[in-house]
Amino acid sequence: MSVLNSLEYAEKLDQQDPLQSFREEFYLPKKDLYLDGNSLGLMSKRAETSLLELADSWKRLGIDGWMNGKYPWFTLSEKLGEMCAPLVGAKAKEVIITASTTTNLHQLVATFYKPKGKKTKILADELNFPSDIYAMQSQLQLKGLNPSEHLIQVKSRDGRLIDEQDIIDAMTEEVALIILPTVLYRSGQLLDIEKLTTEAHKRGIIIGFDGCHSVGAIPHHFSKWGVDFAYWCTYKYLNSGPGGVGALYVNEKHFGTMPGLTGWFGSNKEKQFDMEHTFTQASDAGAYQIGTPHLLSTAPLIGSLEMFAEASIEAIREKSLKLTNFLMELIQSELGEFNFTIGNPLEDTRRGGHVALEHPDAARICKTLKEVGVIPDYRNPNIIRLAPVAFYTSYVDVWHTVQILKRIMEEKLYEKFENKREVIA
Repeated sequence: MSVLNSLEYAEKLDQQDPLQSFREEFYLPKKDLYLDGNSLGLMSKRAETSLLELADSWKRLGIDGWMNGKYPWFTLSEKLGEMCAPLVGAKAKEVIITASTTTNLHQLVATFYKPKGKKTKILADELNFPSDIYAMQSQLQLKGLNPSEHLIQVKSRDGRLIDEQDIIDAMTEEVALIILPTVLYRSGQLLDIEKLTTEAHKRGIIIGFDGCHSVGAIPHHFSKWGVDFAYWCTYKYLNSGPGGVGALYVNEKHFGTMPGLTGWFGSNKEKQFDMEHTFTQASDAGAYQIGTPHLLSTAPLIGSLEMFAEASIEAIREKSLKLTNFLMELIQSELGEFNFTIGNPLEDTRRGGHVALEHPDAARICKTLKEVGVIPDYRNPNIIRLAPVAFYTSYVDVWHTVQILKRIMEEKLYEKFENKREVIA
């Protein structure tokens, strides 16, 4: 083992880490190394505090919590949108914290998909998360269109990555809307969002992005790039807790566009309680809310976003890249004889926040990792996703993870398990 791959070197990197103090802010599993933050982020003490504070406002204020207390409920979604906006490079009025990822996607497709003449197709990719595809198929069916004809899914050349030029080539005059992930959830490929947006607009096509696997790990510049809309969850890198509230961004150039799905929380705040049967929409991204916020699922995000403001998304990205680079270097030096393949892009500019480690026995290796103290994530057909998160994963954690994986392979500990995923992968 070289000096650069030693435990001592990992300890040195931790000592030099400017974000090291944030690790103490989180409840870390006592016996396990947690590398599944791209599925569910860990609870922070601040998230716990803000949840308890909001629950206390309900206890003390009852209905008056809507307008009083530390975090008035009536405007909490807007306040959190303002806090989240710097993470995606947006103006405060362009972001709203609301609903769930798939609900927000339904809202955005219903709003911006306007088939007309021969311009009737939605362009996506074949490696996107299934829920996104289901929503697009559903929206096509609601308009009486056959998804097999009107949903174009750009093919992957290798089953791992999507070539941006293949997406651009598919931007034909029949395409009315494009929806793509910022980061592919299996391989961790980071798409060139700016380039794809520019090319879509050259052709008069509206384009939106699913930021679930990037927001909180990677800086974006949605407003500067002219991205039309985006949506994301907050329970992964933003650490808002299981089932945490979703988020959406709408570029200000679209303000005034009638929401495809209207609901009373999309109303102009001053008119909302007039109880008129004429919808007067908000003048910003708040217009694309539908129902009353799920406040107890929203509250943890208050504390979580405070830490992002202190750390900066740029510093988080810098550490994330160093962690994944260190992990890949260890994999290459320590696991070379065990038939592993790194399936994510190696370049920093093309990689998200996790490493996609491929192996024919991936499912049972994941089961073994969990048994011996490492929490990974498995994705069909053969991917072990390992996500070292900048806030709470140390370089020593990464070093120990690879040493544990090496022992599993050397001693063939995985052979006692069936190579089949559990109900929840």
